[in-house]
Amino acid sequence: MITKMKGTYDVTDDIGYLQEIEKKMLTVSKLFRYEEIRTPHFEATELFHRGVGETTDIINKETYTFEDRGNRQNTLRPEGTAGVVRAYIENKLYANPVTPQKYFYYGSMFRYERPQKGRFREFRQFGAEAFGSASPEIDAEVIAYAVTFLKAIKLKDVTVHLNSLGGKASKTAYHQALKAHLKDDITALCGDCQTRYKDNPLRILDCKVDADHPLVKGAPKPLDYLVEEDRTHFERVQAALKAMQIPFVVDDNLVRGLDYYTHTVFEIKVPEALLGRQNAICGGGRYNNLVETLGGPQTPATGFAFGIERIIVAMKAAGITPEASNLHVYFIALGDQAKLATLALMQRFRIGGLTANTDYLDKNIKGQFKQSDHQKARFVIVIGDAEIAKREIEIKDQRTGDTVNTSLEGAYETVVKLLTKGDACEDCDYQKGAR
Repeated sequence: MITKMKGTYDVTDDIGYLQEIEKKMLTVSKLFRYEEIRTPHFEATELFHRGVGETTDIINKETYTFEDRGNRQNTLRPEGTAGVVRAYIENKLYANPVTPQKYFYYGSMFRYERPQKGRFREFRQFGAEAFGSASPEIDAEVIAYAVTFLKAIKLKDVTVHLNSLGGKASKTAYHQALKAHLKDDITALCGDCQTRYKDNPLRILDCKVDADHPLVKGAPKPLDYLVEEDRTHFERVQAALKAMQIPFVVDDNLVRGLDYYTHTVFEIKVPEALLGRQNAICGGGRYNNLVETLGGPQTPATGFAFGIERIIVAMKAAGITPEASNLHVYFIALGDQAKLATLALMQRFRIGGLTANTDYLDKNIKGQFKQSDHQKARFVIVIGDAEIAKREIEIKDQRTGDTVNTSLEGAYETVVKLLTKGDACEDCDYQKGAR
């Protein structure tokens, strides 16, 4: 038997969670006026080396890279931002008169890392990018977008952690101070951190191995080295979040793991009871130089990304279940003529936007009623020779036990009325199809 590759998984029992997440993702993205963008699953390897950064663990240790038959180096995308930026430049999306240009993406990413709970080698990301504005207020909007999505999927008690790395002058001053702090005792840290010290000392603060080491915990903070312009930017981000009543904490240890970040960086965390100490489910921030680095015009930008599998783990731990996929009507057909009548009625119901199903295994009436229960049908309609002869049927409401008699021709309209009666419309999605 051939089995799935290590670090991958089949979506079976969790499909309801994925569908719920995708539904809410689309709804919230429309509210914030972010348009969907879809990019290839693999790109030229150089894109990620230049975009994500040569010194990151993602590039050094985790990419799936291969040479194709044209001797070109390709890499399965390990994250979404670099590909979206490449598409933004290549398709000249910066010429769009609607500014800023705002996009969201959703799809599989690939990293060769140790599989663990909520982390896989093929995983899904939902992310967003806003191009063309250096405004602190759009930093706050991006955070509001992410928080609103979490509210939509009913994850509560999330915490926004916020920090600023500043622009070029601030980051340069901070790098110098950090290297001076680490210089004499750098050999006390892990081998990876000693390499990072030479290439990108900021990455040391993101190390999971030495996170609690006194040398790291006592390191200077980025906020202490912000120039006045960058400090003002950060204060305006905070003011905007307060205006939108989005709680946050300033976390001066937060740096994020990718090289391209400037100014605002943030993470959104769920309670540790749901995911343990590694409880961040969203991360993002501003990256004002990446578009130019990849060959485009100088363009400020900001964005975020969610790990979908970690969201599902958190939803389960919080006791959140996806909305049921309701079956409106289960038809029980007794006889060959009844089967034809049932097929005709089901087609009418489906075209009208109602879900309908029937038996295709020639089960007896008891077996068909069991199927209606398994499929959680709201209504059951039995059609046999007598119903066909009289052109009348009985509709049974499985929720209340009530029955309603109507004509075969009037079955659809009757079910619509029953679904819209009182508060029963929570079940139905039919309006778009029926009107």
